[in-house]
Amino acid sequence: MSVRTAEKPAAQKVAWLQRFRSVRLYAGVAIVLVWGLGPFYWMTVTAFRDPDYTFDSTPWPTHLTLENFRNAFDTSRGNNFGKALANSVIIGSVTTVIALVLGVLAAYALARLTFRGKYIVSGLILSASMFPVVVLVTPLFQLFTNIGWIGKYQAMIIPNISFVLPMTVYILASFFAELPWELEEAARIDGATKLQAFRLVMLPLAAPAVFTTAILAFIAAVNEYLLARLLSSGGTEPVTVAVARFSGNNPLVEPYAAIMAAGVMVSIPLVIMVLLFQRRIISGLTAGGVKS
Repeated sequence: MSVRTAEKPAAQKVAWLQRFRSVRLYAGVAIVLVWGLGPFYWMTVTAFRDPDYTFDSTPWPTHLTLENFRNAFDTSRGNNFGKALANSVIIGSVTTVIALVLGVLAAYALARLTFRGKYIVSGLILSASMFPVVVLVTPLFQLFTNIGWIGKYQAMIIPNISFVLPMTVYILASFFAELPWELEEAARIDGATKLQAFRLVMLPLAAPAVFTTAILAFIAAVNEYLLARLLSSGGTEPVTVAVARFSGNNPLVEPYAAIMAAGVMVSIPLVIMVLLFQRRIISGLTAGGVKS
């Protein structure tokens, strides 16, 4: 009887600890969701709210209208949101493709090959990713002014590649390092060249990591603002710059509702893309972290 009596408090303590851990877990998830999605929720509420009630503090949607979305695409006030969206897609897509091509080759070389100065190259790539962008604003502006690139797509694509490429190399290099190299050796024994073994065997295995890197690189390129603000013109400015310089009927009043509507239209496609491919993104980020 005494043994059972002693077991009951121990079992109750274990059950209490399990409940406490569950509550702590869900509370942490709730805090992260509110912290991360709160601004997006408020932006969405304001985007669908009548402009006369922009500063209404009601936490749920009221005075619903689509006028803000029409104002976002209205070109009569000098705004060209549609063109800016197309510019962002062009800049982000070209940046992503070039960064992936260069990043895959560099990451494979760092993971597979042994050469003199390998760790120096890795350190240089890491240092490039940590270099502050603001320091490069003046020299890039001067350089692109001298060669006549100000206001052209390449003035934004080339700097974006230099910023996205280190991330691409490090994600893919960690993944390539954990791939079973026996498969490549087997392909070489069967008569494949190094390029064929890489293209037909190793690259398909790295597809999750490549897909993940492509999404992250595209988002990073689309979100860049500082250099785009100085190096773009009216015909090539991306959506980040276009939204920042939105103008309304009154030049002294910011069109906050239209800006919120534009932000929703920019954010929702990226959110949907991440939600649809979240499994691939997670598998691409974690596949290289555990050896099989």
